[in-house]
Amino acid sequence: MPELPDVETIRRGLIPRVAGRCFGEIILNWPGMVKWPSPEEFCQRLAGQCIEGVGRRGKYLILRLSGGEALLFHLRMSGALLLNHPEPERHIRAIFRFDDGSELFFSDPRKLGVMWLVDDENIIVGRLGPEPLEPGFTPEVLGELLKGRSAPIKAVLLDQGAIAGIGNMYGDEALFVARIYPLKRAKYLSKDEVGRLYSAIRQVLESGIAHGGATVRDFRNPDGEPGEAQIFFNVAHRKGKPCPVCGTPIGRISVRNRGTYFCSRCQGGR
Repeated sequence: MPELPDVETIRRGLIPRVAGRCFGEIILNWPGMVKWPSPEEFCQRLAGQCIEGVGRRGKYLILRLSGGEALLFHLRMSGALLLNHPEPERHIRAIFRFDDGSELFFSDPRKLGVMWLVDDENIIVGRLGPEPLEPGFTPEVLGELLKGRSAPIKAVLLDQGAIAGIGNMYGDEALFVARIYPLKRAKYLSKDEVGRLYSAIRQVLESGIAHGGATVRDFRNPDGEPGEAQIFFNVAHRKGKPCPVCGTPIGRISVRNRGTYFCSRCQGGR
């Protein structure tokens, strides 16, 4: 599933290509991906509106429209927003045709991606936690979020109501950089560990953006190109490979039913 750096990569790729464009025809090959309103009303209301801004909140991409509404996308496991059409027709679930003749394709082999057209974007994203790359996210804010939480720290990082945008891969990477065992209870992190984790979160997310997102399986940018962030991962999806710091084979455990990669020597847990 695309995480914050991946969706931010999509946002940045779309801005120069769709900002200011107006929607013409909307074709839904898979109406089930529209969660609000009805597919028919979705197409009717969207036609004629222009894109005034391209935003992101956590893992959600947001197109802010001239009529005051917002079009939100969540790509889920295999969704991609593409500005060209390099793949099988059967994977294209929606086509957005713009007034200049250009098109945006929503490809999704697994049919898990979803869209909403709403008057207020906060209806969908209002319950998300703070953005970890925004100035308002500080070590103190992170410390307050962790207070009293008995869940494993890895699980807290994946809780979108706690912190927006961090998923499985970047959560593993942040814990490795911070040298924290994934199963350690969040409330037991020391002040020093909180500070290290804060810095690590920002470091791995910024690195992910700088390298165009991570393509472990399905992620692609709007031009259909894969990201390169996975090349620089330390632990995520590297089970059995040597830790880049100490050489210990990377281990894999389950944390709240999510596969979690870590170094037993650098992060503890042996």
